[in-house]
Amino acid sequence: MASLLVKILGAMTPPPFVQPTVYDGWEVKWKFLVFRPGLFQNQAYLLVGLLAYVVIAIYGKYVNSKRANSWYNAHLTLLQDQFSSPTSASGLIADGYTDFFNFSTGRRAIASLHTVFSLRPRQDPLQLIYHFGWQMYDLRYNPYDELILDFKLDAEMAASIPDYVWAVLAKDEFASIKDKRWDLTFTRTADHASLPASLSVMTEWADVTDNLFKATPALSLTKVLSDPINLKYFKSISVTDQPRERPAVPLTPAEREKHVILCLAVPPADKAAETIPLVSAMFTFIDGLTKMNLRPETRSKMKKVREDVDKEIREEAVKEKKEEAAEDKKAARRKAELERVSRLSAAEQKKIIERDRKRALKRSQGKVVRKS
Repeated sequence: MASLLVKILGAMTPPPFVQPTVYDGWEVKWKFLVFRPGLFQNQAYLLVGLLAYVVIAIYGKYVNSKRANSWYNAHLTLLQDQFSSPTSASGLIADGYTDFFNFSTGRRAIASLHTVFSLRPRQDPLQLIYHFGWQMYDLRYNPYDELILDFKLDAEMAASIPDYVWAVLAKDEFASIKDKRWDLTFTRTADHASLPASLSVMTEWADVTDNLFKATPALSLTKVLSDPINLKYFKSISVTDQPRERPAVPLTPAEREKHVILCLAVPPADKAAETIPLVSAMFTFIDGLTKMNLRPETRSKMKKVREDVDKEIREEAVKEKKEEAAEDKKAARRKAELERVSRLSAAEQKKIIERDRKRALKRSQGKVVRKS
């Protein structure tokens, strides 16, 4: 093993520099100093690579910042019209070179709006190469600049609409959406005649879809989602009363929230305003949620589903707690036994070790006999 490691390190170690006896290339002399560029070809390649990396990183950082800020500036007027506090004092907040955030609050029916940009790592060429390679391996993998607008409904609005999970999403999102969104596991997927072929509905019951498509006479959601410009950037829209990650214990009524979540691909900086009509339509859509009139049997079925899920989560939490208690008890017994043995004489410790070894050998032999 040691000889193999020496061989690997030897292969990685560059050969020692040998000063050529004759040098006929270009050189620079100043007093007793002599610089011969021809002797530093490898270093020149490394320097060029480093400079290229720095240039790509700076340009990628600039592109990401420009995309996020262009969208933010294009939609700022809309946010100002809808919210009394459309943004923080510092405006759009950057967290690194790929993540940007904005928080808006102060509107009827909407407690807050979180706007979250998750852009591609253009500032890191190595990550871009990795994404490209993975995309060649998995054709379903399609990284893009993601924009999520998370509308949290206020308590009054949330209390006035039924509990349900519903979504419309682009079909190319199927491969990953349920891995990222536990709440969407409540739904079933189906096509809808009034939507483009590239979109599908995820709903608990058809009654929910019919009501949502008809809830706001002033807004035709199917027409908005069928617009070719909106389709270029649309990824999903969802209305949910469940958390996006599975909770460890059932949520109390005070912890439950209802959200309308719009997911888009971030448009190029010069086309940032193209998503204004789609984002504007979301406010009309949210205001119309109170006009839903679900059938009593639909409500009772969805209530039963939530009761069953809460029961399952509660049982799993109790089971996990029991397992943890058993592990803690076992560890405590083992610790106590080790402390007892450590206080014995060396001869007695040797006897105990030998006894445990024989027991382990006997158990392993018994397993082999049973398998055969």
